[in-house]
Formats: sequence, structure tokens, C-alpha cells
Amino acid sequence: MNEADQIECVAGRGIRGDRFFDFKADYKGQITFFSLEVFDALRCELDLAAAQPAATRRNVFIRGADLNTLVGREFELQGARFAGVEECRPCYWMNHALGDERAENWLKGRGGLRARVLTDSVLQRDQ
Repeated sequence: MNEADQIECVAGRGIRGDRFFDFKADYKGQITFFSLEVFDALRCELDLAAAQPAATRRNVFIRGADLNTLVGREFELQGARFAGVEECRPCYWMNHALGDERAENWLKGRGGLRARVLTDSVLQRDQ
């Protein structure tokens, strides 16, 4: 995973430079979102002080949004438009990435959001 101060979102294609850019037509995971509130709770409840958000392999980390409520809805972030498609279901890989065999189960129902990119835009890291 590479952290970036900005990413270029391309409508219908995904994030330029991402492994899933132009993966296939109408791909439902053109961009993925993860809640930092959920990540903070995960770290606290599983005592994973050293865990980093990048371990989740999600593209964009946000605060202040219930991502599950965006499934099936269009939404906007920094002027960019997205369509929420489905929850990012955690898999066994999360246990290895986060260093705890409880991680996958803990993340069920809170694994993030898969979405389609609806408008060309650049998302900037909040400073």
C-alpha cells in the first residue's frame, strides 16, 4: 500500500494507478472507503495499538460517516460523486494483516464501502 496526499478518480474506471483501475466495465469496487472511527474501535477493542489503517487495503479513510447507510445511494465527497454499491466484506486476510485472528470476525458488518466513481475528480488528504 502506498499512502498519497491526493488520488485521481476517473469516472467509471476507478483510481488512476490503483490495481483495480479499468479492472472491468462497471466494476463495483472502483474505490473503497473505510471509517476511521471503526478503525479506532478495532484497535482499542482488540488491543492493536500498532495497527495502521493501510493494513485494511482500503483506498480512502474518512471520519463522520456511517458507510453502511451509503449502500445503494449516491454521495459526494470533496465535490466528487460516488455510488455506494456494497459493504467491503472482510476476509481471513485481515487476521494476518492486522496480526490478530479475531479481526475478520470483528469487522463483519463494518468492513467499509465499495463504490463506483461517478465523476472525474481529485481527492485530497485532509491536513
